[in-house]
Amino acid sequence: MNLRNFFSKLFGIKVESKEELMKKFLIVGLGNIGDKYTNTRHNIGFKILDEVAEEHNTTFETEKLGDIARFRFKGRTFILLKPSTFMNLSGKSLKYWMDKEKISLENLLVITDDVNIDFGTIRLKAKGSAGGHNGLKDIETKLGHQKYARFRFGVGANYSKGRQVDFVLGEWSKEETSQLIERLPTSAKVITSFGTAGLANTMNTFNGK
Repeated sequence: MNLRNFFSKLFGIKVESKEELMKKFLIVGLGNIGDKYTNTRHNIGFKILDEVAEEHNTTFETEKLGDIARFRFKGRTFILLKPSTFMNLSGKSLKYWMDKEKISLENLLVITDDVNIDFGTIRLKAKGSAGGHNGLKDIETKLGHQKYARFRFGVGANYSKGRQVDFVLGEWSKEETSQLIERLPTSAKVITSFGTAGLANTMNTFNGK
């Protein structure tokens, strides 16, 4: 009997193998908690995770520092996290769940809005700066580096000078809402592709779409 199985039997605790851990993925959607933020552009990370959860017949449960949903797909385990720490402290929740679930850095994906990309456009990157995004800034601070994958969903920049905060915290227009009906299922496919095909292949398939 190996050490992992010994402790599993002795303490009744499942000890995951390295192979099992490498098949676990933490997908973090950034947003703010509360009904008043539900349909805002800044909460696109939450909205995409809701779409993924619905497609895979799972539901979110409130746990420490966030709402969590889990599902399995093609032999992989996906853990969806909506931090409850508000946008500016997103890193606290992300770091807690990375450590708790023993998620490797390459199996982490963060979903965020981006005003520098046209509405509805998808852009994945393996690393990069926070670009002025407070949620990404906090994640960078908590991790101590910028080398984590992020999925940026374009919300456009249809705002006047000095009105960026009002824009991202504003609700989707009717036209945007109608287009999201198509964009959300595509975004959900990005998540499962990340876990099954890898970041590079997912970038090649979805970037710019």
